[in-house]
Amino acid sequence: MTEGAGPSVTARDDLAGVVDLFGWLTREELSRAVSELAFKRRAEADTDAIDDAIDVAVAEYALVPAPVEAVSIEGTGDELGEDDDPLAVGPAAFPSLPEGAADLPHILDVPDRTVDRETLSGAVHDRLSSDAVAAITEEDAERLEVLVDVTYDVETWAPVDASAIRERILAELDGE
Repeated sequence: MTEGAGPSVTARDDLAGVVDLFGWLTREELSRAVSELAFKRRAEADTDAIDDAIDVAVAEYALVPAPVEAVSIEGTGDELGEDDDPLAVGPAAFPSLPEGAADLPHILDVPDRTVDRETLSGAVHDRLSSDAVAAITEEDAERLEVLVDVTYDVETWAPVDASAIRERILAELDGE
């Protein structure tokens, strides 16, 4: 998206704010929402920049991939397919609404949606564990620093215990 004055709508917390407005969105819907916000600002939407911003938000746990069984569409009976790629607000987000976002529910016209937080938190915990193992295997200290912060975030975000993951990461960072 071409930048104007003010904060970027692709900032991770703005992306989380847009997703939070709906409960969850597919990656395609979120990209469309950001494009609509750009249009409202009379700016061009750069789809590659939007995709990159979503990737960063997911990598930093501001947005998290939601398993299909954790999301639902109210009153429609619609089923999600495996390729729908739902995203929900993650533990590292401080959702904020970018300018003009309040109009998005009318623009996107998506039905009411809900997220089963228990199922989502289990999936996030599993992903955090897998990401930690991958970062340890790759000896990626920078990624481990991000993930150790996420272990604290996830414990305040959901009733999960990430202490074992955190201890393993810290041991790795300390060279133990």
